[in-house]
Amino acid sequence: MQNTRLNRLFDAIGFQVNQWLGNPWRRISLQVISLLLGNFVGTVISTTAGQTANLDVLVAFFLIVLTEVVNLVVYGVNPGMGGKFWREVLNVFKIGFVYSLFVEALKLGS
Repeated sequence: MQNTRLNRLFDAIGFQVNQWLGNPWRRISLQVISLLLGNFVGTVISTTAGQTANLDVLVAFFLIVLTEVVNLVVYGVNPGMGGKFWREVLNVFKIGFVYSLFVEALKLGS
């Protein structure tokens, strides 16, 4: 790739973000935020889709497809490529998302 000013700018920004994420507390805090955001998104999707009750099967299908796509990205064919931290954050988001769906199912079952 050519060494343009835009390319150098993106390289500098990427380097600063990687240094900022070098602190373990920042990494853990972003993962906790991702877990809680996944929990929130799962709760919001299940309650809004459950209110209309006419697209439940379609929404459930898309949620399963979304979860499997995240699994493919995180545990895919070549997981050794760059961006390991962001794959971890995406996986933690998925864990919070699936957990919230289980909690909603338990609330409905009781």
